[in-house]
Amino acid sequence: MSRPTSLPALRFRYGGLSLATVCAVVASALAFGVPQQAQAAETLLSQGRSATASSQEGDALSAGAAFDGDLTGTRWASQWRDDEWIQVDLGESRNLSRIVLTWEAAYGKDYEVQTSDNGSDWRTLKAVTGSDGGTDEIAVSGSGRYVRMQGVARSGGYGYSLWEFQVYGDVGSGPEPTNGAVRVSGTPGNWQLTVDDRPYTVKGLTWGPSIADAPKYLPDVKSMGVNTIRTWGTDGSTEPLLDSAAAQGIRVINGFWLQPGGGPGSGGCVDYVTDTTYKNSMLTEFARWVEEYKNHPATLMWNVGNESVLGLQNCYSGTELENQRNAYTGFVNDVARKIHGIDPDHPVTSTDAWTGAWPYYKRNAPDLDLYSMNSYGSLCKVRQDWIDGDYNKPYIITETGPAGEWEVPDDANGVPDEPTDVQKAEGYTKAWNCITGHQGVALGATMFHYGTEHDFGGVWFNLLPDGLRRLSYYAVKKAYTGSISGDNTPPVISGMTVSSAGATPAGGEFTVRADIRDPDGDRVTPKIYLSGNYANGDKRLVEANWRAAGDGTFAVTAPEKLGVWKVYIQAEDGHGNAGIETKSVRVVAPPVAGTNLALDRPTTASSYQTTYGDCPCLPSQATDGRADTRWASDWSDPQWIEVDLGAVKTIRTAQLVWDPAYAKSYEVQVSDDGSTWRTVHSTTTGNGDVDTIGLDTAARYVRLQLTARGTEWGYSLHEFGIYG
Repeated sequence: MSRPTSLPALRFRYGGLSLATVCAVVASALAFGVPQQAQAAETLLSQGRSATASSQEGDALSAGAAFDGDLTGTRWASQWRDDEWIQVDLGESRNLSRIVLTWEAAYGKDYEVQTSDNGSDWRTLKAVTGSDGGTDEIAVSGSGRYVRMQGVARSGGYGYSLWEFQVYGDVGSGPEPTNGAVRVSGTPGNWQLTVDDRPYTVKGLTWGPSIADAPKYLPDVKSMGVNTIRTWGTDGSTEPLLDSAAAQGIRVINGFWLQPGGGPGSGGCVDYVTDTTYKNSMLTEFARWVEEYKNHPATLMWNVGNESVLGLQNCYSGTELENQRNAYTGFVNDVARKIHGIDPDHPVTSTDAWTGAWPYYKRNAPDLDLYSMNSYGSLCKVRQDWIDGDYNKPYIITETGPAGEWEVPDDANGVPDEPTDVQKAEGYTKAWNCITGHQGVALGATMFHYGTEHDFGGVWFNLLPDGLRRLSYYAVKKAYTGSISGDNTPPVISGMTVSSAGATPAGGEFTVRADIRDPDGDRVTPKIYLSGNYANGDKRLVEANWRAAGDGTFAVTAPEKLGVWKVYIQAEDGHGNAGIETKSVRVVAPPVAGTNLALDRPTTASSYQTTYGDCPCLPSQATDGRADTRWASDWSDPQWIEVDLGAVKTIRTAQLVWDPAYAKSYEVQVSDDGSTWRTVHSTTTGNGDVDTIGLDTAARYVRLQLTARGTEWGYSLHEFGIYG
């Protein structure tokens, strides 16, 4: 799957994690013959079982502490002798597949893993020599009721000490799974997800509204044929969402967030090779909520991390990036193993946004039950990538929809050309067809996004921005239910155009036109919105100053702020539906009659910034005729900038094109000799953007005397134009 090297600028984060910080010893992984694939039937047999040991160092360090599921808080420790042992009674004979020993600093260098049917006659399953501590994962083959670690040689002067002693095996010979168990079952290429032994295809959406609004929106989600919602974070606030989902018969993919994640605002850069404190904290935190929600009827599976294999490229490069990606996926495997130990009845997955992450999971995370992928415009390539990679796990798609901002070509104004409503709806339909087309491997999807935000990103992806249903909403409903017959559907907008889209003067008027039709014949109410996302970073949709001009034509007043803006037509049908189309318009400084006398003339200033941001920002960059350069002063009052016109000239107009760091109070001064100045214009109410000032004077020198800043920064001008 093709994916850009930089993370998309258009992503959302809903909810957060409360993280408990603990200090503990974390072991590095030492694998002994790790199986190529963790089988879905394998389960943790030893947790909470009766345990004994040859000795213990103290009352708080008894054998049972190694079987309580607490990986970093409690431990068993023996007396300081070589010939010591610890064993667990599984209650009945079990087929065994794997032993995991998580050592404290006092570890066994040489030891044997033994099993017995009666607790007296022991046979050796595996002899280990030269262990270096950490986590020993040992593949075994055999059966027995009792399992023992028989110490042979210690690593140092202390005894043997285990944080946790885990025995895995075949659940088939023991009790049946608890009611509500979710399984990944079947054979390679013919997998399926089952709930209560019944086939289950994930027909889902990612969840956007607040948890408090779950009772309001989840009945609508259910009506769309949705059986699953996905979250990104699970903590103490999650239970009401699970309760509301269960009330509708909807399951939840409970997410756990790991840094750095994917997209802006995703957190810091963790060193997964060395940061044991962070990893221990996450293990403890996740285990807490798995224990809390493992028996909740809404829980479908656990999802560890979101796009971090891809996201690590924003933190590291070269060999270190490879090391971190391997360490991260190894840690994901530690989390999966920990979750399985607590909850054997719900699968564990991990999401990324790049199929190039899958080789890392294949190599380092065998305990995952399935993979997960976020993919938009490239979704239909995932199947071939899976085949080419010869992967041995099924997958689900945890985010998909129409092509994103990072995937579409730019329009004439150099910004991503947003798909139309019709194209977005087709994107969801195509995505679902590609998912269901990979039978026996792709187990379903949670499409992006059941959200209500009415902003730049919300209009691009949300199925119901501002609570209004889009064509995409009905495309998803049709995919999941097979029909939308009888539904009242949204107005359809086509042929949208913007006059003077490449150069509309600030504060001037431009024309927007489109063909608006409602398939149900409903009366349509149009609205016009603007977004400054590309001009000033403001993602909000603000209703424009506009008027209807008839025949689907609207006259719109351009913003004062220069740059590329998005203009939206929103057509509402009065039945809770809306069609929305958008185009870009470039707002430029209003044209000024005459010649720019300041162009490329000598320019000086009281100060200029040398290194901040895009600087150096020299005084001459305010008179170079370029909108993409600027002068910027120190962050103090007062400041000045002046230009020498070379001779006394008639001046009719001054035009100031401000950067966001503008002047609230300033004077325009002129001089014939550069020493004696007279004021020809002053203001104390400057608001930035563009100031076009009529003048009727003559002078050789023109100065801006800047006395009060409009922001915490200095003063900054893209253009200081003097026209005569």
